[in-house]
Amino acid sequence: MFFGSIPAVLTPFNNQKVDYESLSKILNHLIENGSNGLVPCGTTGESPTLSNDEHKKIIEETIKINDKRVPIIAGTGSNNTAEAIDYTKHAESIGADAALVVTPYYNKPTQKGLYAHFYSIAKSVKIPIIIYNIPGRSVVDMSIDTMIELSKIENIIGVKDATNDLFRPLLTAANMSNDFCFLSGEDGTAMAFLAQGGHGCISVTANVAPKLCAEMHHAWRSNNINKAQEINLKLAKLHNSLFLESSPGPVKYAASLLGLCSSETRLPLVDINDNTKKIVTDCLKELSLI
Repeated sequence: MFFGSIPAVLTPFNNQKVDYESLSKILNHLIENGSNGLVPCGTTGESPTLSNDEHKKIIEETIKINDKRVPIIAGTGSNNTAEAIDYTKHAESIGADAALVVTPYYNKPTQKGLYAHFYSIAKSVKIPIIIYNIPGRSVVDMSIDTMIELSKIENIIGVKDATNDLFRPLLTAANMSNDFCFLSGEDGTAMAFLAQGGHGCISVTANVAPKLCAEMHHAWRSNNINKAQEINLKLAKLHNSLFLESSPGPVKYAASLLGLCSSETRLPLVDINDNTKKIVTDCLKELSLI
């Protein structure tokens, strides 16, 4: 079971090449500040703009740098089923603890197509698979019924839910006969998601406020609800600021202010505007992060 604060790790660039020195700095920073796992090559890591070789090397380097300190959930999704299978087999072969597989974007498969996609990937490996349901970016929403059917496959063990529908984890869990891991994909409603039966959050904010995010989840699991609520309130403005423009633009800028990496993104993402930079900066200052 995966739980707690799990950063969706940034992919740092230097002159548009992957900056592995900064990646090491980011990973150590996240682990040393209490993160409960790491997700390299998710959409926050700009996976759609990574080459096949870059994608695989980033996961390899993450596993090497992590050195078994925390679980690694490798992003292995693609809107090309064969490519997703290749990425997932690779992640399994190099020792990832699980794979995060996003619903196919642009293709707009039916529910039958979604089932076939995830079935094909799951049957090609033994590694645990977490479904990433994010209709806002994929333009397709996996139904509760489809997710319930997929949960019957032994190695499909959870979901990263970025629907912002807080009724969904309850409805899904109520119709499942097996244990299933519910991870939020929305920082702003992560604690509410916990209250609805969630186990943790695959987080953007945790890239720049890893200690606070980890402490909030730890407080919740320790039944210190007041402390969890206090931290959640502190983080609210930062959560909001990191999504004022397309992610990971704002969070990369925040990471640059922390000295973790440059703010570079790859096209079609561009530098965030000055007003957003000021808001992000002010939020970091308010939390004494800079």
